[in-house]
Amino acid sequence: MLTWVWPPLALALAGWTFVQSRRHLTGAGRWLVAATLLVLTAAAVGAGARQVTVDPFAEANPASGMTVSVRGHDLHIDCRGQGSPTVVLFNGLGEFSASWARIVDGTTPTTRVCAYDRAGQGWSDDVDQPQDAVTAAEDLHAVLDAAGENGPFVLAGHSIGGPYALTYAHQYPDETAGLVLIDSTSPHQFTAIPSYPGTYAMLRRIYGVMPSLARLGLGSLLAGSHLPGGAAGAVDDMNASPRGGRNARDEVSMLPEVFAQAQALTTFGSRPLVVLTSADTAHDTGGWTHAQDQLAALSSNVVHRVVDASHQGMVEDPAGASASIEAITSVVQAVRSHTPLARP
Repeated sequence: MLTWVWPPLALALAGWTFVQSRRHLTGAGRWLVAATLLVLTAAAVGAGARQVTVDPFAEANPASGMTVSVRGHDLHIDCRGQGSPTVVLFNGLGEFSASWARIVDGTTPTTRVCAYDRAGQGWSDDVDQPQDAVTAAEDLHAVLDAAGENGPFVLAGHSIGGPYALTYAHQYPDETAGLVLIDSTSPHQFTAIPSYPGTYAMLRRIYGVMPSLARLGLGSLLAGSHLPGGAAGAVDDMNASPRGGRNARDEVSMLPEVFAQAQALTTFGSRPLVVLTSADTAHDTGGWTHAQDQLAALSSNVVHRVVDASHQGMVEDPAGASASIEAITSVVQAVRSHTPLARP
């Protein structure tokens, strides 16, 4: 309710203060007050315009799939296609189930695929406290069971979704048949990437103000998804919303704990593992290639490929998504036929 109330009150305050400053201030003081009032007015207008013109996310973007109640909150999952093993997709930072549109469309002709939203994402409920990876794994385990999805599963994680997938594989080894890490963040990110401690401190600051900027109508600056059709609109709407900003802020705050929990998986044995590395990320981030090699060393049955795509392009752009689809399909075939991964 306050998001409706404060913009007109701020405009009224700005108008009254402007009149008073014209009567009682002169020189530089008047100009300083005028500049401050201009910023306040722009913020109030932006926030008011957002409230009037933007529909709530769920009304503007009806959910496909289903919502199930587990562990005291409702979580959304969208499973499509037929065949086994079922693939389960783990979202990266600022992503949710709709972010996988290209990969879901390209994988469903081969097998069944489930995209889901962690608590606070997409069409899932918010929770009182940010979740760590173990809690998220327990949620997902309950969601898959409630939805009637049977393992063992092939897990595919993009970016920070990789450590969430690794944690699930450690918590539920009997339900994990294969793994695809799509330009995944390393569980050893703070030590493997020399620049990451500084990057993380910057992320905390940036995402800390994102919900407030979104309330002022500035979240639309993050629009620009490369996904097809309605998926792009849904992703842009979520990224532009205060709720999307809050979820990203909360997940960033939990990254040290998420990485530490993912380190518990020290080996994937001989189960099939594909590691895809973005050429752009490897070029721009010192230590990234070595960290990706460490991920590939988790399994003796592994394929590690470098893909000519950006980090986000691995799921959103046609070429990057195609490589991700091929990787997922190869792991599915290896699990299905009980044979080693086919070499590219």
